[in-house]
Amino acid sequence: MDPNTFPTKGNLILAKNSLALSRQGFELMDKKRNILIREMMDLIDQAKDIQTQIDETFRTAYAALQKANMEIGIAFVQQISYTVPVENSIRIKTRSVMGTEIPLVEYDAQSTNTPTYAYYSTKMSLDQAKAEFEKVKELSIRLSMIENAAIRLAANIKKTQKRANALKNITIPRYETLTRDIQNALEEKEREEFTRLKVIKRMKQNAASADSCG
Repeated sequence: MDPNTFPTKGNLILAKNSLALSRQGFELMDKKRNILIREMMDLIDQAKDIQTQIDETFRTAYAALQKANMEIGIAFVQQISYTVPVENSIRIKTRSVMGTEIPLVEYDAQSTNTPTYAYYSTKMSLDQAKAEFEKVKELSIRLSMIENAAIRLAANIKKTQKRANALKNITIPRYETLTRDIQNALEEKEREEFTRLKVIKRMKQNAASADSCG
């Protein structure tokens, strides 16, 4: 048997303190969960908005690309595409939201603005297609960052909810029961002690009365 469950005043204090800490822990877990949920919902809204922008930009980009293919030829456009450098400026950092590491993706947009072909040999439609696809790349980088952050937040929300449920449904009820049982046991002891003292007092009074009569 756990000695901390014995009906003593010290154990009653310990049980009350543990109950208070458990309730405080549940409140903190609940607040953390709500904050994470709000953060995740905000990210979901951002992701939807960016996805809409990507879809619209893709349509504009492909329309411009088709026009460039017709104006300067598919073979020439393909040849120019080989001059586009590989994107290697992406850097990933992190920030913390209530203990959740959220990725921050950065890249050098200026490095992709440098033309890799001569303007005099192309048409404006190719310039527009290039600009629109660059925009798609930038939006895709932002979207990947936001979706990754939302996934991590969802995992932390699940973990936080599990801890909050354990506190609410297991830990807090256990300490409530323990506190009540120890409190009842101590009160019962006090009643028994009070009754015993009254009996002793009455016995002494009776003995004193008998002595005075004798």
